Amino acid sequence: MKRAINVNINGTEHAREVEPRLLLVHFLRDVLGLTGTHVGCETSLCGACTVIIDGQAAKSCTIFAVQADGAKVTTIEGLAHNGELHPVQQGFWECHGLQCGYCTPGMIMAATQLLERNSSPTREEIRHGLEGNLCRCTGYQHIVEAVEYAAKNQ
Repeated sequence: MKRAINVNINGTEHAREVEPRLLLVHFLRDVLGLTGTHVGCETSLCGACTVIIDGQAAKSCTIFAVQADGAKVTTIEGLAHNGELHPVQQGFWECHGLQCGYCTPGMIMAATQLLERNSSPTREEIRHGLEGNLCRCTGYQHIVEAVEYAAKNQ
């Protein structure tokens, strides 16, 4: 039996009927066509599916879409405004904060929340803040530099 939900995604209200077992990541990708949020490990380890829900970074592969009913969700598509990249996106661009790029949207979302909580983090605080987004392709150095860049250019 489907349930009605109303979710604000990137500033736009979306009212839909969904199966109670539909994961938020699949709602975003398959129902709304917002494919920037990636499905990685599906076990919550990698963080490729990270979005911001009501101001908190969350792994959308661990949340049912019905749990987001009434919430404000920001995805990677919602960060840039008027053709201008968000400072974290710009930092990843300028500092080459990626390897294969698959986990990059989740890293950017986690880094965005980190900078909202602490606008001038140390390298250790950046590494700690991104621990839940496990990127196996890189040593994090360029990602740390990207977050530092963003912190200076907010």
